[in-house]
Amino acid sequence: MPDTSVLPKKFSEGPHGLGDPDDKSLRKVEIEVVIPKLVREKARAEKCVKEVEEFNNCCKASSVFMVVKCRDENSTLKSCLTSWYENQEFRQICTAQYLNERSEFRRTGIKKPMKRA
Repeated sequence: MPDTSVLPKKFSEGPHGLGDPDDKSLRKVEIEVVIPKLVREKARAEKCVKEVEEFNNCCKASSVFMVVKCRDENSTLKSCLTSWYENQEFRQICTAQYLNERSEFRRTGIKKPMKRA
C-alpha cells in the first residue's frame, strides 16, 4: 500500500517525515501567527528589557491602581514593542531564526524545549 498523505509532498518528506529540512517556504499560519509571535517575544525579551522592567515595577508598586498609575510606563512599553514589531530588518532576523529552528527539527525530529516565563 503506497504512503498517502493529505499534505503536499514537501511537508511529509525528509528524514523523519516532518518535511524537507531545506525547504524555506512559509505557510500562511507561519507568516501570520508564528513569526509575529516570535517577533513579539524576542522584542520583549531582548530589545525592550528596560521598559518591561519599569512597567513591571510600577505594577508591583501600584497594585490595584496600576491601570491609572502606570499609563506612562505602559505607553512607553507599547511604543518600544511596536517599533520593533514594525522593523522589517528585525522581522527578517526572526524569520531566519524560525526557519533555522524548523530545519533543525525536520532534520533531527527533536523539538526545541519551550521557554516558560
